[in-house]
Amino acid sequence: MMSETSLATESTRRSRTPWCATFLVPVAIFLVLMVALAWGLTRDPRELPSVLIGKPVPEFSLPPVQGRTLGLASTDLKGEVSLVNVFASWCTACREEHPLFMQLKADEVVPIHGLNHRDRPADAAKWLDDLGDPYTRTGADLNGRVSIEWGVYGVPETFVIGKDGRIAYKHIGAVTPEVLQTKILPMVESLRRAETLSSDIGESRQPGSAGERMP
Repeated sequence: MMSETSLATESTRRSRTPWCATFLVPVAIFLVLMVALAWGLTRDPRELPSVLIGKPVPEFSLPPVQGRTLGLASTDLKGEVSLVNVFASWCTACREEHPLFMQLKADEVVPIHGLNHRDRPADAAKWLDDLGDPYTRTGADLNGRVSIEWGVYGVPETFVIGKDGRIAYKHIGAVTPEVLQTKILPMVESLRRAETLSSDIGESRQPGSAGERMP
């Protein structure tokens, strides 16, 4: 039989165990959350991955910016590689990147579509009138709901869209000449090469094409 001292010791040990667990578990959870928060705050938001990469663009349909005739819908983003630029007249960084898009339009490098985020119609129209309109189509997202579906953190943001209507790349923040030359344009060319290769393979498999005998 256990002595009274042993029983007291065992009882004390058992009574401490729940208290330790109750105290240590919340502390451990708090420390994990603090580490995760610190890691997130030290990351460049422009490098945060988008869950939409590789997925079709969200379904949407928007009227054009005031004074424009062509609105923007998800169906417009199929058939060719293109860019979608999220902008607003009140966005300072949008003004900084705008000349690059005007040059892309002048050089006919790639079609650019504009998603106008939570802007006053008259302000958006004046902004494009004053600075130039690089967009093939524009969509006026007055309440910002479409931008939310696109996972937009803020303006500006720019997306590279494949011929199949899938999001291939996302850049957060103003597009700089370096970003354009090292990130966006290489992605555009890569998508175009992949489409050409896919098209060539498809044609080679057609009956009667070179390398395939007709029955």
